[in-house]
Amino acid sequence: MITPADIPDVGEDVARRIIVAARSIAPCIDSFLEGSEEKKNAIAILRGVAAEVPAPGSRRVRAQRIGPASVDYWDAETWLPEDRRDLRSLCSAVSTAGNPIGSFPQERPLARLWPEKYE
Repeated sequence: MITPADIPDVGEDVARRIIVAARSIAPCIDSFLEGSEEKKNAIAILRGVAAEVPAPGSRRVRAQRIGPASVDYWDAETWLPEDRRDLRSLCSAVSTAGNPIGSFPQERPLARLWPEKYE
């Protein structure tokens, strides 16, 4: 499992937000074995994302415009498309033994109309 200690150059809270965002992009990252190449690659990607985090004193301003006035702030969900793609590619490299990758709702929309389950 990847922990905030694996991303030491940002504060713990920011590291946790990056890891949570990474799990939403590539849910398989929690299944990487300790010391595996996949885990090392994932940590390298996350450290790259962390390197882009602005210093706290800057109030995390990402962009400013003058007319009409606007300010955009950095968000933990703001990732480069390459980072997202590379992180997702690690999931395809891991054997899932026929299990689906991702999260799927257990409850079906029609369950409210017909509550009995047919198997």
